[in-house]
Amino acid sequence: MRRSEFLRAVSVEFGARGPALLSDLVLSDVGDRTASAAIDAGVPPREVWLALCAETDVPLARRHGAGRLEPRRS
Repeated sequence: MRRSEFLRAVSVEFGARGPALLSDLVLSDVGDRTASAAIDAGVPPREVWLALCAETDVPLARRHGAGRLEPRRS
């Protein structure tokens, strides 16, 4: 997962709450850091995404592949 995919996934899943969650919610799974701090510290975006999903009880079905654009159709 790239950072852009991570940010897209956060936007789709959390909408207007996304930016606040990234800067305010401390995630124990990434070293007791916020999502933004974890990414800035070099934690892979996929790991941060999964930690954010676990902390906010996002259903498993919406975690995998989130943030990826749909393939282009010919």
